Amino acid sequence: MNKLKMSSAERAVSNPEGASDSLVDEMAQRSCASLVIVRETAEPTVESTETLLGLQVYSKPQSFRVAIKTTGRILFMNLGDVVSVQAKGKCVYLQRKASSYLLRESISDVAEKLETHGFIRIHRSVLVNTSFVEEIRPLSTGEYCLRVDGGKEYTVTRTYKKNLKCLAEFWIGTGAFPG
Repeated sequence: MNKLKMSSAERAVSNPEGASDSLVDEMAQRSCASLVIVRETAEPTVESTETLLGLQVYSKPQSFRVAIKTTGRILFMNLGDVVSVQAKGKCVYLQRKASSYLLRESISDVAEKLETHGFIRIHRSVLVNTSFVEEIRPLSTGEYCLRVDGGKEYTVTRTYKKNLKCLAEFWIGTGAFPG
């Protein structure tokens, strides 16, 4: 079994004998999740089992608890409860289903911290939690309309539409994902 390094996720990818390296590299670059191809002729080795279990734990969405300093107090919340983050001037609102919290931090700083926790940027002033996304629709302008759980809709601008590929492991339908 050959080992390759994924540049985006820095995870080892197993390449079965006979599979072309360029195909595995291309799939690794296009996928937002770790890619593992395991081909064993005998019983799985301890190394392959540990690697697979480690990747399963890594791929499961975990709800991280964060501390948010707002209006003279510190609140603790699970990131899994945050639906979106919206910029308003030099501040951002963390939006949950029932409430929102104002933070004095730039959207770029928040995006950098949340990108590894299931948030994608869809607009220069909006991040969304991928686990809340229910639907995307193309618009005639080349942009997309993204609907989250609860019915709220956001516009995905052309600059950030490439980030929509991270919403699913693979796409099934009448053609590849446009972009």
